[in-house]
Amino acid sequence: MAQRPTRLLMTLDAVGGVWQYATELACALRPRGFETVLTVLGPPPSAEQRAAVKHAKGIKLVETGLPLDWLSDPVSTRRAGAEVAAIARREKVDLVHLNSPALAAGQSFSAPLVAVAHGCIATWWEAARPRQPLDPALRWHREMMAQGLRTCDRVIAPSASFAETLQRAFTLPVLPQVVHNGRALPQRVRAVAGTNVAFTAGRLWDEVKNLQTLDAVAALLPFPFLAAGEARAPHGETRRAEHLTLLGQLDGPALAARLEQRPVFVSAATFEPFGLAVLEAAGARCPLVLSDISTFRELWDGAAVFVEPHDAAGFAAAIEDVLRDQEKRDALGEAAHARALRFTPDRMAAAMSENYRGLLAARLAA
Repeated sequence: MAQRPTRLLMTLDAVGGVWQYATELACALRPRGFETVLTVLGPPPSAEQRAAVKHAKGIKLVETGLPLDWLSDPVSTRRAGAEVAAIARREKVDLVHLNSPALAAGQSFSAPLVAVAHGCIATWWEAARPRQPLDPALRWHREMMAQGLRTCDRVIAPSASFAETLQRAFTLPVLPQVVHNGRALPQRVRAVAGTNVAFTAGRLWDEVKNLQTLDAVAALLPFPFLAAGEARAPHGETRRAEHLTLLGQLDGPALAARLEQRPVFVSAATFEPFGLAVLEAAGARCPLVLSDISTFRELWDGAAVFVEPHDAAGFAAAIEDVLRDQEKRDALGEAAHARALRFTPDRMAAAMSENYRGLLAARLAA
C-alpha cells in the first residue's frame, strides 16, 4: 500500500523572489513525497505565475487576498495569521511553512511550524538607514516578527550571513538553520561571446537595491547599462534613473533571453538575505560584479568581482575591465555557473524535507 503524501501548507506572495522560491521548492518536494498547498497573500498572481503551477502535480494554489505583513498593520496581520492557521486546519496539512514569520505571532497552529525568513522590516531598515532608529510606526512589525520567530518550531535562513543578522537583531536563543535557496538552471546556454552591456534585475524601487549608485555607474560607463524590474513599489513610491535604461518588469522568458546574451550582471545591493537574481544570472554564465557585502561573499567568493557598495567609480572600472577582457569575462562566467550548481531546487528540497521530517518525527515521539 502506497504511503500517503505529506501535506504541507506554504505561504508566499506574488510580488518578489518568494514566489520563485516557493513554487520551485514545491515542485522539487513532490518526488520526495510532499503535496503543497501554496497559500498566496498580497496582490493576486499574474497569468504567467498561475500558468507556471496550474498543471504541476501535488500543488494546490489558494489565493486568499489577505494583506502582506510588510504592507499592512498589526490588526490586519494578526487576522491574516489566524486565517492562514484556519486554512491549515481545513486543508488537514501535516506541516506549515511560513515565508512571513510575523504571521505566527499570537497564533495557534495545529501542525508543526517552520519559518523561513527571507527578510524583514527591522533588518532592512538597519541596512538602508543605519544611523536612524526604526520608525516608531513600524515597531509593531519588529515585535510581531520577534514573537513569530519564537513561536515557530524551527527557523531557517537562506544564508549564514542572514542567520547571524536575525539572531543578533532579535536576540534569538538559537541560531537559525541555513538552507540556501535554489533556482532551476537553464537546460542549455548558448555559447555566445557576450554582449557588451551591463545588466541588473530586481525590485528597483527597494532602497537597499541601491539604484542611486547603479545610475551613477551608468553615467560613467561607455557601454549601455540596462535595468529590469519594477521601479514603482506596491505602496506607491517610485524610483527614477537618469542614466540607466529601465526595461520595466520582464516576464520569465524575456529575462532569460536577456541573460542568455551573457551581459555583465551587476548588483550594488547594500543588504541581501540571498539574491535569487544573482543566482539566475550565474546559471546563465553571466560574469558577476557584486557589492562587497557579507552575503555575496559567502555565496560567490571566488566566482565574482566585488566592489564597495557605494563606489560608483569602482563599479564602472570593474565592469569595463570585464567587458574589455574576453578571457577574464569567460573565466568569470564559467566560475559563476560552476558555483550556481550548488544552489539547485533539488538540493534545497532535500535540506528542507530533512527539516520537515525531523519536526514530524519529534511531534510523533512527543
